[in-house]
Amino acid sequence: MTPIRNFCFVASLLFAIVKCAPLKVLDEQNWDEMLNGEWMVEFYAPWCPACRALEPVWVDFASWSDDLGIKVGHVDVTTSPGLSGRFMVTALPTIYHVKNGVFRQYRGTRDKDEFISFVEEKKWEQVEPIPGWKSPSSIQMSIVSGFFKLSMMLRNIHTQITEEHGIPYWGSYLLFALATIIVGAVLGLVLVFLIDCFYPAKVAVKRSDLKASKQNEKDDDDEDILDENTQSEGKDEDDEFSQSEQDEALADEGSQDDEEVNEKNKEETAEEGPSSSSPDVRKRRSRKAD
Repeated sequence: MTPIRNFCFVASLLFAIVKCAPLKVLDEQNWDEMLNGEWMVEFYAPWCPACRALEPVWVDFASWSDDLGIKVGHVDVTTSPGLSGRFMVTALPTIYHVKNGVFRQYRGTRDKDEFISFVEEKKWEQVEPIPGWKSPSSIQMSIVSGFFKLSMMLRNIHTQITEEHGIPYWGSYLLFALATIIVGAVLGLVLVFLIDCFYPAKVAVKRSDLKASKQNEKDDDDEDILDENTQSEGKDEDDEFSQSEQDEALADEGSQDDEEVNEKNKEETAEEGPSSSSPDVRKRRSRKAD
């Protein structure tokens, strides 16, 4: 009986392998294969009860892939955390329909016949595709995928520290806090160094020029104030001198006018002769009477 049992076990194993052959295993390295052609892809985790319940149905559906002209695959999010971030998988299992790089999330009944009708009757055309900014092939989702990989790596390090080395959880958190501070300080120093390398002279020159220009403006203002004060003082002195000179000129003109008037009077008296009221005229008249 033993050879017969061994034969039956090997036959069933080969049948299972042949049956599961159409089911493609996708991971971080080959996930971009789904960008070409038509695909139905399941995201699952081995610890998920709903995923374990869907597994035989999904394997059976994969056997129809050649008849439907599509490819059926599945992704283990525990071994490919970057893909769970790239596709924004928030619940398990999650199923996507992909047609030439256009992604649509399947939200129907998890049944083989429903999967077949969804593809065969093209019900996926009624589902709104994922927008371009959220597309798994976009740059921003690639960045999100990198963060998910980093978080999974830190989680594995935390598990290794606590389980293998026997360090308590608070000690692991303390180590992570110190590592974060050190890494932040190093990145800050590197950033400052790069800034000094690329923009050292320009910033220094601009600051020195600004200080010099401010000093020059201040000196110019002081000089303008001094010039105004000196000009005002000179103007006052000039006004005083001009006023005194005018007074002297007026006085000189007045004296000249008086002298001219006196000279004219003398000339007139010389031409007319002595007046009757003068003492000489009186004397002469008395002499005639005699």
